Amino acid sequence: MSSGHSQDKKSHGSFQSQMRGNHCYGCGKDNPGGLRIDSNWDPDDANVSICEFTPAAHHCAGPPDVVNGGIIASLIDCHAISTATADRFRREGRQIGDDGDQIAYATASLEVNYKAPTRLKGQLTVRAEIVETKGRRTQFEVSVVDSSGSITAEGKVTAVQVPTAWVKPDGIFPDD
Repeated sequence: MSSGHSQDKKSHGSFQSQMRGNHCYGCGKDNPGGLRIDSNWDPDDANVSICEFTPAAHHCAGPPDVVNGGIIASLIDCHAISTATADRFRREGRQIGDDGDQIAYATASLEVNYKAPTRLKGQLTVRAEIVETKGRRTQFEVSVVDSSGSITAEGKVTAVQVPTAWVKPDGIFPDD
């Protein structure tokens, strides 16, 4: 569960809180300037993960009471990528962030359909459902629900497993 930058409401058992070396803008606990979302498995459906996020005023679009579309796309993207990582650890019978080889995923494709303006006030719920897992790829259908209970955006994400070099402290381009 996430509440934007509010640390006091974060779940210590979220996928992201267990990942090592995650500097991602959307889901990285190691990025103090990012969204720092938290994702957890839905207790009622093993193929679904849930992220709750409370946007801050600076996440607004042109209208100050609407969430920026790029923030919504980041929520959809990062929630799915974190879920793909957690699912791979789970399928291997491992704990996220254990001492073994790290698992990392990146976005192969992202499609976002905005259905309605997303209210800035209140909590957003992002729901990612695993549609297919094949080899190194996992496909998701994702929805965003605002505080009024309306589905305001839907997305499709294809996550692809990438080399463990992606989680090295100096990045994948260390000579830059």
